[in-house]
Amino acid sequence: MKRAPLRDGLPGPPLWQRWVERPPALARLPWPSTLAITFITLVGSAFAASEQTDREALDVFARVLLVLGPGQLLLRQRRPALVALGTSAVCALYLALGYPYGPIYLCVIVGTFTAVVAGHRRAAWSGLLVLWSSQVLVGAWLYRWLPPAGDGGSDWSFALAPAAWMIAVAAAAEVARVRREQWARQREEREEAERRKTDEERMRIARELHDVLAHSISVINVQAGVGLALLDSDPEQARSALTTIKSASKEALGEVRHVLDTLRTPGDAPRAPAPGLERLPELAEQAAGAGLRVSTETEGRPAGLPPGADLAAFRIVQEALTNVMRHSASREARVLLHYAGDELRIRVDDDGPAAERGPGGGGNGLVGMRERAAVLGGSVEAGPRGDGGFRVLARLPLSAPATVSGSTEKEAS
Repeated sequence: MKRAPLRDGLPGPPLWQRWVERPPALARLPWPSTLAITFITLVGSAFAASEQTDREALDVFARVLLVLGPGQLLLRQRRPALVALGTSAVCALYLALGYPYGPIYLCVIVGTFTAVVAGHRRAAWSGLLVLWSSQVLVGAWLYRWLPPAGDGGSDWSFALAPAAWMIAVAAAAEVARVRREQWARQREEREEAERRKTDEERMRIARELHDVLAHSISVINVQAGVGLALLDSDPEQARSALTTIKSASKEALGEVRHVLDTLRTPGDAPRAPAPGLERLPELAEQAAGAGLRVSTETEGRPAGLPPGADLAAFRIVQEALTNVMRHSASREARVLLHYAGDELRIRVDDDGPAAERGPGGGGNGLVGMRERAAVLGGSVEAGPRGDGGFRVLARLPLSAPATVSGSTEKEAS
């Protein structure tokens, strides 16, 4: 079996397989429908000739025209305007020479329909006008010099029937074109919605992984430094640091596994509940293990949060504490939860100043906090305080807006 030339030292697929996968341009033309229309035109015209004895008999030139008209339909998908004009011209010539009426009109109908649907309405209408005008001229005037001999011509009423079916064909093609454009627009809208949904899901996963990994790795980084510094002088303290590293890494692995599980089975319920504000004591304890004292305070009457808002509140506090550990020289942070009316205000303060050589970062933490709050209809403000510290202030509605309820449910999962 003949094979394709070697590529990267390995033989390519057989030529027949390459032909099936990527057929040549000639093979991609609409051969079956064109052959069927040509066959119908030839057979139908022969039958029509036997019934219309007053018209010219089919000769070689007539059969050439009967093949040439439908044969142009091979190019109707690539050159629809040219085919619409060409089929009309061939049909006009065929009828002007006095050959029998019959299925020669079929190629004009298909060519016109294809051109209109493809948006070439001017060419399609021009072709129909050429065909109709030629029939009117032949029937009213040119019949004296054109076959068949003895033809007496026709009055103007003869032009009404061709005009009626031409308008009907063009109108049907216009309806098909409009429907096709509607389907294309709907398909584009669905694809755009899917792309937007995918982008939102990707951003959600990116925020989740960033918050989980940034906090845990920051704790591990601090404790690894403590362990290295005290490994010889204070083995017990170094052991405590290693224990904290183990705990933080285990928790990070568990949360990453939870996120990955939601990716593998997006339609199933999450295997573990998403973290919320009830885990603030654990977060404070973990931060304490990294050398950051965290005090929490609640003002107002605590109210239940939707799952998405509860997760967002926890992640905002977690990211704020991570930023303190990474970028502040302060070893103390204060978290205030203030329930006021229909919103929850979260305030995280540290007394600064900024660390001289904190770990580098791309600033995605603050962006992620703002995105989480914006999805729920809230906001996040962050910046230096007047007394030299740093503050993160978040506002989250206690009930998610209806327009983002689907997004909040997805955040919770």
